[in-house]
Amino acid sequence: MYAVIKHGGKQYKVSVGDVLELDRIEGAEPKSSIELNEVLLVKGDDTKIGTPLVEGAKVIAEVINNGRGKKVIIFKKRRRKDSRKKRGFRRDFTRVVIKEIVA
Repeated sequence: MYAVIKHGGKQYKVSVGDVLELDRIEGAEPKSSIELNEVLLVKGDDTKIGTPLVEGAKVIAEVINNGRGKKVIIFKKRRRKDSRKKRGFRRDFTRVVIKEIVA
């Protein structure tokens, strides 16, 4: 059984036991449980496709930890103009493990 969920503008295909890095969820403490209610599809014995969401479906996940991703360097340079710009970015994330899919 698997489900397709939407979180932070992205879609994820998840099944029980999967570990995901979602965008930072405020107030999510380690070992706490969260519900992801934006379920687009549930595939089990039969397939339920939402329009756009599946009624009454949710995915229950447990928070493992919060963290920050690797640094990504954004470097822009315009040739012959003596113009350059260097910038860094680190993505905040919440790592979760999928515990249950309720259809």
